[in-house]
Amino acid sequence: MRRRWTTALFALAAILALACEEGSAGGRADRTPGPINSSLPSSMAALGDSITTAHGACITFTRCKRQSWSTGDSGLVDSHYRRLLARNRAIKDNAHNFAEPGARVADLPGQAQKAVDANVEYVTILIGANDVCRSSVEEMTPVEDFRRELDTSLDILKGGLPKARVLVVSIPDLNRLWVIAHRENQAVRAWARNGTCPPLLANPSSEARPDVERRAAVAERVNEYNAQLAAACKAYGRQCLYDGGAAHRVQFHTFQINRRDWFHPSSEGQETLAEVTFPRRFAV
Repeated sequence: MRRRWTTALFALAAILALACEEGSAGGRADRTPGPINSSLPSSMAALGDSITTAHGACITFTRCKRQSWSTGDSGLVDSHYRRLLARNRAIKDNAHNFAEPGARVADLPGQAQKAVDANVEYVTILIGANDVCRSSVEEMTPVEDFRRELDTSLDILKGGLPKARVLVVSIPDLNRLWVIAHRENQAVRAWARNGTCPPLLANPSSEARPDVERRAAVAERVNEYNAQLAAACKAYGRQCLYDGGAAHRVQFHTFQINRRDWFHPSSEGQETLAEVTFPRRFAV
């Protein structure tokens, strides 16, 4: 009997995961593909980490690329892909998500090469949270190393996809997670259980000077990374667009964070990312 129940539970989990990957009923209505528009991208790729894989935005706590702010095709998130599809039907079924949970900027060159190999016309990049969320402040990726790996990645894209448009997205305000949730018992337990982002979320209830200074160091490093993201994109040239800090400025709330780890965006959070970062030049 126990074996039978175990088998049933595994089967249910598989069904739920599949449902997540195939979309959810009752969400946003499907986008009607627009006319062919040669001025807009007909293919795209997303590079980054677990934020872009929409980790935790599904029923099951795993990657849920269908709800990604960038390439998702679920009715729950009006992603960049869906917004472009409504304006250019040529992009239909031609969106690739090469982001990986846990990825740091050192992993970005490999993802950039995948985008080149896919020969896409539009690339989104959101990277840096895992460079901050190391085991300690001292182990955070040095700013100069962050910029070097970023430049390497952009060079790969520019050399392999010279006509592609590239969007570089600012790192969200990680410190706001602590601000809005450090008094939530469920959040504190989840952060402790998962060992989530120790430089920011260790001892979340403490106001002791070392803990306050540690959190301030996180905010400073995120700002430094964002400055490098902006500068690298500017150096790339007119084919690169920085979001101007739009993602970082979002004053998100608890409903925009998933309730399993209290860290990754929920589907509502993914929707907000899509909304604030979608390039105006595409909104035609």
